[in-house]
Amino acid sequence: MRRVIVIALAGASLAGCSSFSFDSLMPAPPTVQVQLESVPSGADATTSLGPGCKTPCSVAVPAPDAGFAVTFAMPRFLPVTIPVQVIRNPGDFSSPASTTIDPNPVVAELRPAGPPPRAARKPIRPKKPKPPRAAAAPPPAAGSPFPNPNAPQPTR
Repeated sequence: MRRVIVIALAGASLAGCSSFSFDSLMPAPPTVQVQLESVPSGADATTSLGPGCKTPCSVAVPAPDAGFAVTFAMPRFLPVTIPVQVIRNPGDFSSPASTTIDPNPVVAELRPAGPPPRAARKPIRPKKPKPPRAAAAPPPAAGSPFPNPNAPQPTR
């Protein structure tokens, strides 16, 4: 009986070790506050990492290993995308590690979109005049007061 209990405990402990992961011991990536502004204000700002807001605003984003981008969009204005760099400063004995972004605040100047392009009109072509119909006149009747224009003229 003692063997069965020892084997059961060893099996349970090995099963617990197989589900254990060192990822749970890793600290969560630090978040960074990003200030977003636009001229004119009221644009929709969206980061390539997901979070976004309506300017002027501030969002917290997880600091990636590489940079990211912020896209500003507003009706009747051209969209603008601004790259943002992540700068990591490793800590030492006298200072802790820090993560900053450049630029902060992220400011975009939106330019008005031009009027929508007009549909190209087809040029109006003048109508060609129709050639006159050559109507064959019926020969004049035998007692008509009008002379036949096709008849030969008498000589004098």
